[in-house]
Amino acid sequence: MTEKDRMLAGEWYCCLEPELDRLRAEARNAVHEHNTLSPDRRGALGPLLSACFAGVGEEVFVEAPFHCSYGFNIRLADQVYINAGCTILDSGRVEIGEGTMLGPSVQIYCAEHHRDAERRRAGEEVARPVSIGRNVWIGGGAIILGGVSIGDAAIVGAGAVVTRDVAAGSIVAGNPARPLR
Repeated sequence: MTEKDRMLAGEWYCCLEPELDRLRAEARNAVHEHNTLSPDRRGALGPLLSACFAGVGEEVFVEAPFHCSYGFNIRLADQVYINAGCTILDSGRVEIGEGTMLGPSVQIYCAEHHRDAERRRAGEEVARPVSIGRNVWIGGGAIILGGVSIGDAAIVGAGAVVTRDVAAGSIVAGNPARPLR
């Protein structure tokens, strides 16, 4: 089993492995193209970045600048809007549902580094998926940690740090994010 296979299976893996380095380099090139093309040439999503993603629905728009680790773990449904400055560290699967909007500088972090300092220094980490439902609104500067699911029509307040699942239709805010209703 390769380190990529371990990563995709949600097992501990070494992120410093050459194949993963190569895949991150490909993503950096796609991100660079997206972020540096003029808006009239780029359109809603740079061509290399679009090809890099696991899936892209119709009427998806990703503002520049944008950053991701790999791209191949990101699936965007129809009418997803990602505002400027967003980062998706997609060592795990990231699915964003139809009609969902991410405010500026939203961060999604799938990787969890090892708690043991030596193992962390050796590059050991585990990837946890993130699932965001349909018609969700995530306010600017929010941070979504790996292993979290956000239900349909939920709202995440600006600056929230989401460490636990968010129920459909609920509103959460704060650090850590807690239900407001």
